[in-house]
Amino acid sequence: MEDVLDLYAEPYDALRPVVCFDEVPVQLIGERAVPLPMRPGTPRRVDYEYIRLGTRNVFVMVEPLAGWRHLTVTERRAIPDFAEQMRWLVDHGYPNAARVRVVLDNLSTHTPEALYETFPPAQARRILRKLEFHYTPKHGSWLNMAELELSVLARQCLDQRIPTAELLANVIGHYETRRNRERATITWQFTAEQARVKLHRLYPSNSL
Repeated sequence: MEDVLDLYAEPYDALRPVVCFDEVPVQLIGERAVPLPMRPGTPRRVDYEYIRLGTRNVFVMVEPLAGWRHLTVTERRAIPDFAEQMRWLVDHGYPNAARVRVVLDNLSTHTPEALYETFPPAQARRILRKLEFHYTPKHGSWLNMAELELSVLARQCLDQRIPTAELLANVIGHYETRRNRERATITWQFTAEQARVKLHRLYPSNSL
């Protein structure tokens, strides 16, 4: 835990950016009945019944101090999908960075081995040489600031019925463009010193 908190406390470094990474499943939902359009004095009305049309996964990368984020809609969140996200991060997101420090949870697909399972060894090694993984502790995914970005996404974009993957990607794309244009940053306040006080039960005891 303190590893991640110390990372958040560091000043901004463009050559060694801190990027938080996470993913979330999104249910595709269609209308069983055609919604009634809004009219003067009457709001738009939507039937309470709906149709489940499958799910998609949304990956999010966010650099809190720079106000930058990138979101991708995929069919799955399997090992190759994670590996492709890391390749994109190194080759397109931060091609000029000396090293990208990635905060992520301990999901079984979030491993260096995922890149070796997806790419030839030389390419996997090239990508990993520019990555530095910092894992949140078990039951401590709230330490990942990507969850804050996903919370904003849920409130601003996903509180509606989206029936197709194409429409979801369009909605996500507009969200990303707007948030990056606004350079919406995330300010983290919780420090390692505060953790030692508020979460002291999680620390090993030195008493005999």
